[in-house]
Amino acid sequence: MPDGTVVKPDKGTPQGGVVSPVLANLFLHYAFDRWMQKSYPDVPFERYADDAICHCMSEAQARRLKQELEARLAECKLDLHPEKTKIVYCKQANRRADYPICQFDFLGYTFRPRSVMNRMGKLSVGFTPAVSNKAARAMRQEMRRKGLLRRYDLDLNDLADQTRPILRGWMQYYGRFTRSALAKALRAVDAALVHWAQRKYKSLQRRKARAWVWLAGVKSRQPGLFAHWGIEATVGR
Repeated sequence: MPDGTVVKPDKGTPQGGVVSPVLANLFLHYAFDRWMQKSYPDVPFERYADDAICHCMSEAQARRLKQELEARLAECKLDLHPEKTKIVYCKQANRRADYPICQFDFLGYTFRPRSVMNRMGKLSVGFTPAVSNKAARAMRQEMRRKGLLRRYDLDLNDLADQTRPILRGWMQYYGRFTRSALAKALRAVDAALVHWAQRKYKSLQRRKARAWVWLAGVKSRQPGLFAHWGIEATVGR
């Protein structure tokens, strides 16, 4: 608080607190999961902590569920988030109606209509996930926070070793779907490597174009040096 007053909240859990997901899972198992299984056994759902997705067969069913869920959570002294709670139309090739909201984020992925190859090998439209812009921004911030790509005392091989566990973790999670979107997000790592090279080598100082040529040469000679270069090679085939 501006005046130095310490406020002790009497409800809710700490934002970002380690215990918050645990408490959410314990409480919502009864407030949400069990209620859904009893009241809407025909509606599949996924939930992680306090984020959930319910798969309804129609807009009417979705609106009815939303209304009844609001009442159910009110009984448990909870509220639906007014901005995050929305009805989304999963538009794809066989669902061509117009609806104002056709995408949502869940667990670091954005689900929305995308061009895909169907079973016949033809280009079509599917409702598929890819790494979200928010997750991509968080990855860039994480790299800057750790400062690994500003370690000018390291050589390129050491830099690759330092970043490999982080990049592989992102690839294993976000690379499960629409790998091209992850490859695009991780191009920021290459931009950081170019900046690193310009600071590291006098011959590349104030010569950004030459630094990009240098990085392309490293990729051609050592295509597996940095973990995310493998994604680029796979997507480019």
